Amino acid sequence: MHRPAANRNANRNRPGRFVGLFGWLAAGLLFGSVIQAADSQPANVFARPSALPPNLRRVAVLPLAAERPDADLPDGCAALQPILFDELVRTEKFEVVSVRPENLRARSGRAAWTGTEPLPRGFFDSLRREYGCDAVLFCELTAYHAYAPLAVGWRLKLADANTQKIIWAADMVFDAGQPGVARNAVKFMRQRDPATATDESRWQSANSPRQFGRYTAAEMFGTLPPR
Repeated sequence: MHRPAANRNANRNRPGRFVGLFGWLAAGLLFGSVIQAADSQPANVFARPSALPPNLRRVAVLPLAAERPDADLPDGCAALQPILFDELVRTEKFEVVSVRPENLRARSGRAAWTGTEPLPRGFFDSLRREYGCDAVLFCELTAYHAYAPLAVGWRLKLADANTQKIIWAADMVFDAGQPGVARNAVKFMRQRDPATATDESRWQSANSPRQFGRYTAAEMFGTLPPR
């Protein structure tokens, strides 16, 4: 159903604080908890521990970022940012607060972070004071094709705001050109809104970037550890 996005080996060797914070994540994605996707194919997901910490009550969601300057990615970030946030809220696993790009730029010097760069000193402390968060979600859009066959790629990392350790991470690309993905997208739309379970909804799920993006975001957050 899903194909893992390519790893960035170069990022593992970059100097800076992120080497200590996320340097072991690549190994975790290979050797950590592998959660099965809807079609029983393994998804590129890491979770430690196997359940969300009981003290994780509020998550600060960073703006959706795109590390590569691909032409389609900025448009994808603008279109899918609210969808990603809404789908996380729907999980009801914790309180969710959105970090506005201008606020993040004022505090960190950048309007978005992908989760691979060296972080400025006091990054997590600043977010904890401003938003009262227990964890921070780094959000990156790795692929976005707005025309058939649609494709959306996500790389998400949930980090403990106190220990700065990774709680959960997922890295997937959803390709509507794969029959199983298109089939599950239609199924998702029918379950989400049975009133629109028509041929039109089938077309929308396969051809609307926003509808397809909603399906992919829901699939990603479906791999979050349980409470």
